[in-house]
Amino acid sequence: MESEAGTILITGAASGIGLATRRRFEARGWKVIGADLRDAEICADLGTVAGRTQMVERATALAVDGLDAVIACAGLSIPSTATLAVNYFGAVATLEGLRPLLLRSPRPRAVLVASSVSIYPGNEAVMEACLAGDEQRALALAEDGDPSIYVTSKRAVARWMRRAAISAEWGGSGILLNGVAPGVVETPMALSTMQDPAMREVIAQTNPQVPDGLIPADEIAELIEFLATFKGRFLMGQIVFDDGGTDAIKRTDLF
Repeated sequence: MESEAGTILITGAASGIGLATRRRFEARGWKVIGADLRDAEICADLGTVAGRTQMVERATALAVDGLDAVIACAGLSIPSTATLAVNYFGAVATLEGLRPLLLRSPRPRAVLVASSVSIYPGNEAVMEACLAGDEQRALALAEDGDPSIYVTSKRAVARWMRRAAISAEWGGSGILLNGVAPGVVETPMALSTMQDPAMREVIAQTNPQVPDGLIPADEIAELIEFLATFKGRFLMGQIVFDDGGTDAIKRTDLF
């Protein structure tokens, strides 16, 4: 895809989908600002308030002319409250904190990396606390070791994105905010999880797909690139599933 070069910030840029996305944009001449725990222009822990503040402050210093795109990709999948802190509150803080920089662009775009498991029910009480912006309550209601934390975090952040995308602050200001929902992607995180036979069985049940194998990270990056460089004005609040058919299999009659 040919696109005009700009400046983009990608969280989780040191590995997996984030790294694949970084490489695609760099190959097209974009200035890429990566944020991650290490090996990035901005090293910060998005699971903490201090880390989120540090990321936004450093991004503001590095992108003096603003940002043309923001990709909220950083995430965890462990059954820990840290997953909720990063996947929901870290992602929302990234997008909200960098929105002023996006407003400096003539064609700003933002993409949230959700998950195909966001179609499943999560912990409603935790999700309500998340959407109310009450991180302390959300983390108190969640429990370390609860395998539903990942689903809850991704379902909650997908809901947030849908609501935010059509608001005056986002869509009304010309910022197109959309999301991608990957299935099981070939990343270090997924490969580690697949080593556990019990987890492989769980994944087979929750993520049925038509093609065999894991999804290449670059395929998700290609979709992110499309959303981040889309030239139209009306695509907003959409979550595109790149999951080998999981969403269609599980929700055949829902469209």
